[in-house]
Amino acid sequence: MNFKVIRIFILLLILCYVGLDTLLSHARVTSWKNSLRVVIYPVNADGSTQTENYISQLDLSRFDSIKTILKTEAFRYGLKLSKPITINLADQLKSLPPELPQDRNMLNVMWWSLKLRFWSWKEDNYKGIQPHIRVYALFFNPQTQRVLAHSTGLEKGKIAVIQLFASNQYSQQNNVIIFHELLHTLGATDKYNMSNNLPVYPDGYADPESIPLYPQRKAEIMGGRIALSETKASIPPGLSKTVIGPKTAEEIGWVK
Repeated sequence: MNFKVIRIFILLLILCYVGLDTLLSHARVTSWKNSLRVVIYPVNADGSTQTENYISQLDLSRFDSIKTILKTEAFRYGLKLSKPITINLADQLKSLPPELPQDRNMLNVMWWSLKLRFWSWKEDNYKGIQPHIRVYALFFNPQTQRVLAHSTGLEKGKIAVIQLFASNQYSQQNNVIIFHELLHTLGATDKYNMSNNLPVYPDGYADPESIPLYPQRKAEIMGGRIALSETKASIPPGLSKTVIGPKTAEEIGWVK
């Protein structure tokens, strides 16, 4: 057996282990028998002083609305768990995760996913119990970074890489983005049109049976926006203006 064959065999073993671990991890998390453990890792993504100051003042209370909305919505779907989620904050990371490739063909994305998992394992600085989901919060100064790149939540690996503004003004909108990507790691799919960002009817609407249909009062979290008409939608100002729709609840294991 030559070296090339041995190398391929070892790689296949690694991929099988990763696949099996991913499958078992997802089954454990979406059984909702225990609290979902989430750790947020802040990263100064632009290296600015303002972003550094913002991160230094972060505390767990900043993410309370995520816990509140998940508990409220879980109760609405009959989930019998007093604390469906716990959130902890790790120390600031000093390195950036691998960038998503420009050419997002299947092989490139798979390779990026493996690199991201290795980086996550290597850079993990959290001292508590191992989290179910790792959220890497990349903060940018809104005065110099007007538009943020797309955030990503990976179901395989239970990792989210999220682009956020380092400003108290954006705290509630940041939590909307975090929660959206968090649900991606649990298997929830997007429910908006990629070409125009409008929520897709009916699964992307908070209340698809309301009469009149427009304007909607809230956003379905995976629909991303509050539908105001067939052609207009607004970004929810905070999680209090969002709900988890039946399709999303099914995808994350709340509805069988």
